[in-house]
This record gives sequence, C-alpha cells and structure tokens, in this order.
Amino acid sequence: MSVIQFFPGFVLLGCLLLPVTLQADDFQYQFEAISVPKATADEPVRTQLSIEAAAKYLEHGSAAWNGQRKCVSCHTNGTYMTIRPQLSRTLGPPDAANRAFFIEQLQKLQAEPPERLKQSTRPAQVIYIAAGLAEWDAAVGGSLSPETETALELMFRIQTDEGTWGTLDCWPPFESDAYHEATVAAMAAAAAPGWIAKVQATPDASPAAGLEKLRKYLRTQPPLHDYSRVLLLWAAARMPDLLTQDQRQELLQVLLKHQKADGSWSIRAFAASEAWGGGNRAAKLKAEPEFSDPPGDGHMTGLAIVVLRENGTPASDAQIQKGLAWLKVNQRESGRWWTRSLNTDSWHFITYSGTAYPLLALQMCDELPVAGVRP
Repeated sequence: MSVIQFFPGFVLLGCLLLPVTLQADDFQYQFEAISVPKATADEPVRTQLSIEAAAKYLEHGSAAWNGQRKCVSCHTNGTYMTIRPQLSRTLGPPDAANRAFFIEQLQKLQAEPPERLKQSTRPAQVIYIAAGLAEWDAAVGGSLSPETETALELMFRIQTDEGTWGTLDCWPPFESDAYHEATVAAMAAAAAPGWIAKVQATPDASPAAGLEKLRKYLRTQPPLHDYSRVLLLWAAARMPDLLTQDQRQELLQVLLKHQKADGSWSIRAFAASEAWGGGNRAAKLKAEPEFSDPPGDGHMTGLAIVVLRENGTPASDAQIQKGLAWLKVNQRESGRWWTRSLNTDSWHFITYSGTAYPLLALQMCDELPVAGVRP
C-alpha cells in the first residue's frame, strides 16, 4: 500500500488520512495544547472558504506566541492586536487575555531605562503595544483607556528628533525601516478614541509636540518604496491631513497598478529586492524560482483591499471584486493564506498577517457573516 505526504502532520495511507508524529521544528506555533504546523507553499487549497479555520489560526498563533515567546512581535501578536479587534463584528470580541498580555509587557517596558527603550526591537514593541491597545479601545472598549494613554505617552517619549523611531534593518516588512514604524505610530494615535483631540487641547505638552514631529516626518520624508507608499496611504486614511487629495489619488494609482491578472497582489512587486531590510535580503529574493514573476499572496492582497476600502474605494469596484474572488479560492487547509517570507524559508510568519488582512478585507466588503449569524 502506498504512503504519500498529504499535508504537514498527515499522510495518506490508502484511503485513510492518518496523523504522523511531528518534530518541534515542524511547527510554526507550538505551546501547550496548541500545535500549528509550518506554513508551506504546497499546502492544499481549501475547497470552501472557512472563516472558522482562519479565526482559529489567528487565536492559536497569538496565544502560542504570548505563551512561548513572551514578547510583543509585529508579525504575530502585534498583528493580532491591531487587526483582531476590528474583526469583532464577524468573529465576536477577541480574548481579553491578549490585552492583558500587552498591558503586562507595557509595564515591563516602562521599567526599562529610557535609552534602552530606544534600542533593538523595543521601539517596535512599544509602538505595537500602543497601536494594539488603541485598536482595542476603538473596536471593543469604546473609549480611551488609561493603559492606551500610558502606551502612547511612552511611545512619543522615545521618539527620535527626526520624528520617527529607532529600528533594526533586519526583518522586512514589519521591522526593516523607520518609515514603517512611523506609519504604525500614526495609526495608533489616530485609532485611540479622542486622544488626538485631547493632546491638541494642551499643545505645550510633549505628546502634542511629538505628534506634530510625526506628521512632519510623514509629510516630508520620501517613502522608501511602493510598500512604504501603501503604508502612508493607510495611515492617511486615519489621519487625513497627512496628504492632499492629489497625493492620495497618486498613491491609490500606485497600489492599483500592481494588481496581477488573477486579481491578487504580490508583496514582492512593491520593492526592489535590494530595498528590503537595507538590502540584506537581496540574494535570498533573487534566488527564488519565481523572482521574475512572483505570485500573489494573502498578505498583500488583503492589505491592498483594506487600504483601498479605508480610502473610500467602494466594495463594488471591479479591482476589489477581483481581489476578493482570488481570496475566496486561495485559502489553505489550515485556514491560512500562503505568503512566502521575505526573510527565510523556515517559518513564514508573514502568513499570520497574510491571514488577518484577508479576513479584514472580506469583512470590509460585507463578505463575512455577522458574529453569531451563520447562513
């Protein structure tokens, strides 16, 4: 009887799908009872879209990262806290344990010396804590919380004189340039209910000065590549005075021109290989077999639709509809949408945002049922 590999964690023996023993390195996320197999390009595509499978993947990935890694990471629990609260209409409220973990990490970072907070991954952690708590307040709590105010104050306290934050140029796209961090910081400030109005009422206070430095940075600093331009467009949807209408239209055209014939978008088309991570990923990217014509992916397709919708493009738009059609037929068995990492071919953690963004895109186009209401 033949035995063939069918999907990570299973083999097909005759007509039976049987589990096999996986090693620790075979998992993308693993903690206690949570075991999520690695993401792979050859994972089978689902025959039917499953919101439940995607939601389970998001919950398990964040919970496992919190439990095993015990830090805030942009690509997993940072993405969870900035996107999952917005999905409450479809998935119900997120687990409050995630917010509690962010508050715990905030308190630990508050105890760090100020200069240490400006080093390594700490600026990104502070920014994503502020952004996650702000999104929670906006979508779940409904009002500005003291914890979010504290996080935003800490975020602006470690801001550079140029108006952005320190970063490592190592892990694109989330942690490879200061421009990215500035856009997330802008979205954090804008998402926090009433926070901008509150700080602008006391213009002599340091958060108000920091907010103005951030605005100046994003208005005057040229984006590094088209991916940066998409992030600026996203931030400007939340903070409209960043761009003129003409500038917004120009960036929308940049985004739209990258759509592929099948309706998808590919993150690899949004920057030259030398532009990611200060050029430290160029050799890896150029060696990929699909370098000359990279396929569409969940991360960029979901993000493109989200940014288009937040900037007022109707869900009925033909290009959005093509993107939605691609998402509906490209979900994998695990609930993820495949996105190949820009960094290594080991973990492909970008499949996490590559799943969160498509879910939000589908919700923003009224393609998902309301929580508790299933057809």
